[in-house]
Amino acid sequence: MKKDTTPAFTPTFSGKENAGNTNEENKGMDRRKFVELTATAALGFTIVPRHVLGKGYIPPSDKVTLAYIGTGTEGIREMLPMLAVPEIQIVAVCDPNKEARNYRDWGPTYLSGAIKKALNKPDWSPGGDNLIPGGRDNGKNIVETYYANVRNDTSYKGCAAYADVRELLEKEKDLDSIKIMTPGHLHGVIAIATMKRGKHVMCHKPISNRLLEGKQVIETARKNNNIVTHLIPWDSNGSMEQVMAWINGGAIGTLKEVHNWTNRPVWPQYPEMPKDKPTVPNGFDWDLWLGPEADRPYSPNYTNMVFRGWYDFGGGSMADMGHYSLWTVFNALQLTSPTVVEPHRSHFVDFNGAIPFRVNNNFSFPMACTVRFSYPANGNRGPVDLFWYDGGMRPQMPDELAKAGKELPEEGMMFVGDSGKILAGFNVENPQIISGKKMEAPPAANKNLNGNEDEGPLKMFAQSVKAGKQYPGSFPEAEYLTEAVNLYAVALRSNKLLNYDAANRKITNSADADKYLKRDYRKGWDPATI
Repeated sequence: MKKDTTPAFTPTFSGKENAGNTNEENKGMDRRKFVELTATAALGFTIVPRHVLGKGYIPPSDKVTLAYIGTGTEGIREMLPMLAVPEIQIVAVCDPNKEARNYRDWGPTYLSGAIKKALNKPDWSPGGDNLIPGGRDNGKNIVETYYANVRNDTSYKGCAAYADVRELLEKEKDLDSIKIMTPGHLHGVIAIATMKRGKHVMCHKPISNRLLEGKQVIETARKNNNIVTHLIPWDSNGSMEQVMAWINGGAIGTLKEVHNWTNRPVWPQYPEMPKDKPTVPNGFDWDLWLGPEADRPYSPNYTNMVFRGWYDFGGGSMADMGHYSLWTVFNALQLTSPTVVEPHRSHFVDFNGAIPFRVNNNFSFPMACTVRFSYPANGNRGPVDLFWYDGGMRPQMPDELAKAGKELPEEGMMFVGDSGKILAGFNVENPQIISGKKMEAPPAANKNLNGNEDEGPLKMFAQSVKAGKQYPGSFPEAEYLTEAVNLYAVALRSNKLLNYDAANRKITNSADADKYLKRDYRKGWDPATI
C-alpha cells in the first residue's frame, strides 16, 4: 500500500483513488496498489471438483469458494461482476426471501436488463410478482445459469440455497469466504459468526449499525489476523494527496474544519411508524429477516431499499455515503475518536384531531440533518471539527463563491483553514484552492497510485484469500469511521449533544443516549453463541 509522503501528518492512505460512482459497472476506476502477497496460502481452502470448473478453466487449487449472503436488488447487482471473476466460485446463496416479490429498484428494468445481458437470456424473468428481481431463488438461478453457460453444461447445479445464514455456516464447512449484502442490522452478527469459523469476509457498509457491535467485529478481525476482511467502500475512496500537499504547504493556514455534504436520502424515509399490518409475502421469512432485532409486525416499509432509513435496520445517509467520502479523510488527517458530537435535525409535525403535535421520533433518521464531530489534536495536527450534512443541507455559502456568483455543488467537500479554503467534490475529486495561498498541484496528484490497473478489487480479494494475507480495506482500518457513523446515529436518535469517552466507550452525559451504543439481541442471534 502506497503511503503519502507529505511531511506534516505522515498519513497512510487506505482508499480508492479518484472514485466516480459506486456501481460495479465503473470499470475505469483507479485502484490502490495491491500489497505484496505470499505465494503459499496460509489457510487451506476448498478444492472445487474438476467437473465444476470445466476443461481449460482455473485449476481447483486456485479457486476461492464463496457464499453470497443477501440476494436483494443490490446483492444481485454486485453478484453479476463477481460471477465473471474466474478466481471466485459462488457455491451458495442465502436470503430469508425466497421469491422475487415486493422488491424496489432505481428503475423498472435496470436490474433485469443487466441480468439478461449477463446470462445471454433475453427472455429471462424473475418470476414472483414479475416486477423487480430478488430473492434466493433468483440468486441460485443466476449463479447456476451463468456457470452453465461458461462451462457449456446445461446440467450444472452447483449452488446451494439457504434461508438462514446460521444453517449455511453450519453446513457449508469447507467454504472459504462469504460476501455480506444484507441490510445493515445483520452485518456485524454475520461477520463475527463467519470469522469465528475461520472464513474470510467481504462486507458492504456499514460494518455494524451499533457502535459496540462494530467494535466487536473489529476486535474479532484483529484476533484472527490470518482471516482476510474487506469493507467494500474502500474500493471507491478518493485521494487526499493533493489536498494534503496544499494543507501541509500552508495554502490555507491551520486546518480548522472539514465539511462533507450529500444529497442523500434519495429513497423514501418515514417520519411515523407503519400503522397498517399487511400479510407477509409468500416465501418471506420475516423472523429471519429481523434477525437480532426486536420483534414487530411486518411492513414492506422496513425492508429492501428503505431499510437504511430506520435506526434499527440501517445507518442513515452517513453510513450509506460517508464510507466512500470520508475513509481517506480519516486516514490522511489521522482522525481517531471524537470528544463531542452535536446533532441538528429536521422534525415532523402531524395532527392529533384538530391539534398539531411534533412527533417524538427515535425510530427513523430525519429527512435532513447536520452533525458536528469535534476531534482532538493528533501529532502535528491541531483540533479539527468535522461537519456532516445530508438531506439537502450544506455549509454556509463561502464568501469566495458568493462574490464570484457561484454556488456550492449539490454534494461536496470543503477544507477550511484559518487563512483559506479548499473546495472539492464529494469524494475529494477535483480540489481547488478558493482562497488562501495559491499553489500548483503536486506532480503526482491525480495520477494512478494503485499500480496494476488490470487488477480489479474482486480479484484482489481472491488473491489475498489464497495467500492468507490481508490487503488494504480491512475491518480494523475502518475502526474510527465505523465509530463516527454510529455516533452520528446515536446523536440524531437521542437528539442531544454527546460527550463521548472513547477509552470506556461511553456517552458520559446521557444514559438515554448511551443505551443506543449497543443492541439487545433476540434469542439465537447473540454473536457470542452463533
